[in-house]
Amino acid sequence: MLIGRRGREHPYRGGVWLVSESLGGIRVALLEARRESELASLVRRHGGVAICVPAMREIERGCVDELGRAIDAASQPGAVVVIATGVGLDRCLAIAKSLGRDDELRKALAGATVVCRGPKPVAVLKREGLAAHVRAEAPHTTTELLASLETIDVSGRDAVFVHDGGGSRTVPDALRLRGARVIEVQPYEWALPEDTGPMRELVGAIVSGTVDALVVTTQVQARNLFDVAASMAAREALRDALRERLIVAAVGPTSAQALAELGVPPHVVPQQSKMGTLVLALARRIGELRSGMFP
Repeated sequence: MLIGRRGREHPYRGGVWLVSESLGGIRVALLEARRESELASLVRRHGGVAICVPAMREIERGCVDELGRAIDAASQPGAVVVIATGVGLDRCLAIAKSLGRDDELRKALAGATVVCRGPKPVAVLKREGLAAHVRAEAPHTTTELLASLETIDVSGRDAVFVHDGGGSRTVPDALRLRGARVIEVQPYEWALPEDTGPMRELVGAIVSGTVDALVVTTQVQARNLFDVAASMAAREALRDALRERLIVAAVGPTSAQALAELGVPPHVVPQQSKMGTLVLALARRIGELRSGMFP
């Protein structure tokens, strides 16, 4: 049991324990497949053991007709294009090329008011010699995206929304309520891995107490983990273990909210939704627990 457990004591100076930024050898479960990902490398660099378990996969959708309508709409005068995902934009460009409409799509993006949720679609646009006119503020959740859209009059205008894999209705419905003619494109969707065996093993490890921490970077990861636990009749056992025996870290408010809705409010949420600050915040929490700063 990690919470309340004392490990190696940290130096005591000036009446306070000095908190280390080392993970101190703890076993950290990451809900991703790549052992050499940025997050896994950061965990190892800070002295932790990264346990990588894929919790989701991207499935390409047949969206040729959707994209055709979106290109037509984005080409209209005064059009607004809202992009929630860099992966989705990349796929749209690839499909447009296969249709012989890639130049048409680039011209439409150059002439429209382009709004991006986060830095990844901005990077794809930059690679293509294009620009985002409006960018949602950090931490780049739907809340910030909606706030950025409030600065744009969309009434009576064509608005293209490029979904991420979740297919949330929040943004397109909000645009319709404000009078926009909305055309939606969802180039891919998220699903469980084809082989859920590693996830089942992870649920068992969490419940049995052989994992010290869990890091969640998307809400889909959290929901999929609980869905797999439910298929094992272990949903409540998973929730209780995460609440009582592990340190749970979320990269930002969206994943934190998903965890809270599942009954597991995270112990660690960094001020900046970045992998580096996430791992540092987790390390500081571990240091605080081991130095006795928390009961």
